[in-house]
Amino acid sequence: MSDDNKVNKYLTKEGLQKIKKELEERKGPIRRGIALAIKEAKEQGDLSENAEYAEAKAREVENEKRISELESIFKNSVVVKRDSKSKKVGIGSVVRLVSDKNIERIFYIVGSDEADPTLNKISNESPIGSALMHKMPGDKISVEVPGGNINYEILSVENK
Repeated sequence: MSDDNKVNKYLTKEGLQKIKKELEERKGPIRRGIALAIKEAKEQGDLSENAEYAEAKAREVENEKRISELESIFKNSVVVKRDSKSKKVGIGSVVRLVSDKNIERIFYIVGSDEADPTLNKISNESPIGSALMHKMPGDKISVEVPGGNINYEILSVENK
């Protein structure tokens, strides 16, 4: 039995809106589309050798599983509100850093359910994210990565 249902997770306001939107789509148009595909496949007759029916049923299972996941996230999440005057890094902060190799990076600190490294959205639980939490401009951090340690200095922190 998983303890995930008892642990509060953190979301930004934007993350909550994204989850709400996906949940509405999955419960509405996606669910209706799958039901229609199942109905049409049933009308074709023998279900034992009906690939369209099997595929639609698999999509139904996948969709219902995702709905359950989204409802759990929604139910067990806390939306983080940041003080726009605060200069401390927290969930919802946009952090501009410079590495010891003089490479600038910008990260958006989010909860684990929102993380998307391709968009520079890193979790507060990730190595860099956790090292940044509660730090301020001018602070330095050292993070262990597969290639060794990387050092950053925080240039700015923006809280929305």
